Amino acid sequence: MSAKPADSADPVPTVAAEPLAPERAEATTRAPLLTRLREAGITPEDDDDTRLAKALLIFATGLVSIASALWLALYWRMGPQVSSTLPFAYQVLLAVNLFAYLKSGRFERFRVIQLALFLFFPFVMQWAIGNIVAGSGLVLWGLLGPVGALLCLGTRPAGAWFAAYLFMLALTGYFDYALGPLATYRRPHIPLETVVVFFTLNIATVSTIVFLLLRFAFREKARARARLHAAHAQLRVEQARSEMLLLNILPGPVADRLKRNDQTIADGFADVTVMFADIVNFTQVAAGMTPVQVFAMLNRVFSHFDELAESLKLEKIKTIGDAYMVAGGLNTDTHDYTAAIADMALAMRDWLAAHTQDIGRPLDVRIGIGTGPVVAGVVGKKKFIYDLWGDTVNLASRITSEGVPGMIQTDTATWRRLCGRYRFFEPQTIYLKGKGDTRVYRLAGSADPDAVTPGRAERAGSN
Repeated sequence: MSAKPADSADPVPTVAAEPLAPERAEATTRAPLLTRLREAGITPEDDDDTRLAKALLIFATGLVSIASALWLALYWRMGPQVSSTLPFAYQVLLAVNLFAYLKSGRFERFRVIQLALFLFFPFVMQWAIGNIVAGSGLVLWGLLGPVGALLCLGTRPAGAWFAAYLFMLALTGYFDYALGPLATYRRPHIPLETVVVFFTLNIATVSTIVFLLLRFAFREKARARARLHAAHAQLRVEQARSEMLLLNILPGPVADRLKRNDQTIADGFADVTVMFADIVNFTQVAAGMTPVQVFAMLNRVFSHFDELAESLKLEKIKTIGDAYMVAGGLNTDTHDYTAAIADMALAMRDWLAAHTQDIGRPLDVRIGIGTGPVVAGVVGKKKFIYDLWGDTVNLASRITSEGVPGMIQTDTATWRRLCGRYRFFEPQTIYLKGKGDTRVYRLAGSADPDAVTPGRAERAGSN
């Protein structure tokens, strides 16, 4: 017969909710007998089904041993002096098999032998007494065999055990029918009242044992479900943390694609506005700080930039040292992302001037903005990043490096979109490596200085 449940619906642990720790398992082997019985031979390697099967079989062995001893005592007390050899041998065999299991740890052998004793021995005792009526339906105890198999082995293997029970029951009925006169002659004289009483006791006892076993199994199953729900809740919390961490690295749509498959992610975008911001005097300011102070300052500045980007639905791309890169028009539904980039650039410049006075010398920034086609994708397999490539990115980076502190420089495409709503200084022509002479426009501020633009944080004033 199968050693494990063939089609168990869901795993059910035993009373021992957690696997035994190695030190606890070692202590258990040195513990008294009652402690070892309580632990029921459970080991850290046991799965939930095996733990429940061990506990159920130990529980059933105890119930059967106690009930059979009481049954025999009552039988003798009411008068019939039947032989106690077989009932006593039954209890001895159950106990010997249990102790052998606790000593050897071979649960599969213990399970089969114990279930076989539950099933077959009641029929042997029934045959020794006489027919079914004389034995007060003692064969009902054999039903514990298939019931135990159902709880300890699963539904499919239990079918064979139940078929064996029906076969033994039919065989007993046949012998009682075919050998009726002989069986009547051989059976001890048992008063009818005693037969009726023990019919009732046998039915009640077997029913009680079956009920207690089922109650034990369902109670442990409910506890297992509660532990499983708690584990699922914790898993959902950890999953949310992982999702948040992934979304802090990648845009939402890109993260979803990466989770669905591991193919290369690269997309072309016809129109994206890219901004670089470079803190120009960071090295001089950081020279007089400890490493902890430098980190705290950068974390404060870039955290505020992140908040601005999130409020304007822009996509932070990366930080490189003391430089910050953000883009609009990639994977979000921001309608006017070029204006959002301009708002963020103005807010970054003004916030640095107003909120870095405490370090002795305010931080200054130069910013470059470019608009046009880009290629975006995930680079690498480990410690991957989401990055942008293309002429638009290069242009924004170069007009940033050629800018002056406190100035926000844009290319022509960006200026054309913003010139009606923002103020610009006169255009200038600068030389860019690889591009030659390039016209740039310096963003001064909003066309309406009193206008409130979403995401513009604590504006100190516009140039």
